[in-house]
Amino acid sequence: MYLFTSEVVSPGHPDKCADIIADSIVDRLIMEDPTSRVASEVFVAGKHVIIGGEVTTNAKVDVAGYKQIVLDALAKIGYDGKAAFTKEECLHPDDVEVQVLLNRQSPEINQGVDQEDGEIGAGDQGIMFGYADMESADYMPSAITYSRILMEKVYHYALKHNHKLGVDIKTQVTMDYVTKENFENCRPQSIHTIVVSAPCVSSMHIDDVRELIMGLILDAALPTNLFNPNECIIHINPTGKYVSHSSLHDSGLTGRKLIVDSFGGYAPIGGGAQSSKDYTKVDRSGLYAGRWLAKNIVASGLSKKAIVQLSYAIGVAKPVSVTVDTMGTGSMDDEKLSDFVLKTFPLTPRWITEKFGLDKPSEETFLYADVAARGQVGQSDYPWEKLDEVETFKALK
Repeated sequence: MYLFTSEVVSPGHPDKCADIIADSIVDRLIMEDPTSRVASEVFVAGKHVIIGGEVTTNAKVDVAGYKQIVLDALAKIGYDGKAAFTKEECLHPDDVEVQVLLNRQSPEINQGVDQEDGEIGAGDQGIMFGYADMESADYMPSAITYSRILMEKVYHYALKHNHKLGVDIKTQVTMDYVTKENFENCRPQSIHTIVVSAPCVSSMHIDDVRELIMGLILDAALPTNLFNPNECIIHINPTGKYVSHSSLHDSGLTGRKLIVDSFGGYAPIGGGAQSSKDYTKVDRSGLYAGRWLAKNIVASGLSKKAIVQLSYAIGVAKPVSVTVDTMGTGSMDDEKLSDFVLKTFPLTPRWITEKFGLDKPSEETFLYADVAARGQVGQSDYPWEKLDEVETFKALK
């Protein structure tokens, strides 16, 4: 055996609640004022939601407005007070208390971000990593892909059947590659272990919960060439039945699920979170650009997998460095590929913003809150997932 595991959490997990609330604020402010500069961290503990950080915007949002953003986000997640859980068992909207501790962004930072020639300097220094491989149709690693499929299956069931399950859900998948060579060459052999944990109402017996979730696993359309339910190890609520969940029983904080949000541990991650930040913050825009580059490189057939590292200096538009690592699976030198990417794509915050429309979130394109709920990368409908430069990279063969 050669095993690798990734986990995923649902939007109802307290950490994800914090991310979704923070990005609901980003959506609201940028949609009203596209030049908004936002870094609004969120802490969720018990019935309390604390919003802190820096915001510079012409959007008209007062304390009552921020509270409404919080309540709307929680209701969409599934904490709408309509589930069959008591106020002691999970968070109810009429109990939520919101504290707003927002300051204006430092003018010293802003003078380097919004430059006189219209360019946007990086909103902070830092490193970001984009990744892609051939293990799934969306060029994402297999373990996190199947963990997401299972999470979405159980979560959407819970939303529709809130008299049975709660929305604070975790899933985990272990892939068996059999050999390290298979792992290095993107050849998973089977799904070795599945773990699903979901809260249920107090009236349900644990056997009924496990039978219900087992049915959802079998109905999740996992690939039959990898998933044999008779051989796969499956743990469903391994500690037994649990009813109490949400932030009443586990606090949540913005940016604490970076592995879940990105590549499930298959690749390095940068130093900062994406959620809570506007598009000038390269922790967000740099990840999107890196993922887009890596995906187009792999889709072009230049390699079976690719890591793209970008780094920036605060107030400087062009990246300090661009490095492509095809991890021994590429058909051309990584040095030449890195140099080509650096010279071909500007990769400034403004270029990335315009390329993906990051200053124009909407119901028709994408919403940052939805991205926070579903994962920052790996969803084919995101603008930064487009395979629009495949021919450019194919020309390098």
